[in-house]
Amino acid sequence: MGVRRQAREAALQMLYLSDNCGFTPEDILAHIRTLDMKNGSQDFAERLITGTLDRRVEIDSLITRYAQNWEIDRMAAIDRNILRLSTFEILEMPETPINVIIDEAVEIAKTYSTSDSGKFVNGILDKLKNIRT
Repeated sequence: MGVRRQAREAALQMLYLSDNCGFTPEDILAHIRTLDMKNGSQDFAERLITGTLDRRVEIDSLITRYAQNWEIDRMAAIDRNILRLSTFEILEMPETPINVIIDEAVEIAKTYSTSDSGKFVNGILDKLKNIRT
């Protein structure tokens, strides 16, 4: 597994803990620092986590706008957090090609969520990709 994939998966797990278990950002960052991660993975994961949490209200609003007929709270928790993470990456990491962000999100959704999650995540991110200016 590559450095960035490892970071994205770790960030997803931490966002899930925040979303569903009430972990604070401080708890999450303390926990992620205990994980055995490849060089560079931890820094990238921390950037994804803090950025996503800092901009969560804005990100949720964007996702809701582009996810027609889906309220963010009714989405599967894993899918919701994959979308949040990927939306942050689209907004704040122009050095990463959008197709890479979407492909990674789809693969992570297929691994951690339902059989239909890859299509669901892909459909929403495909609409969201146009927000990058």
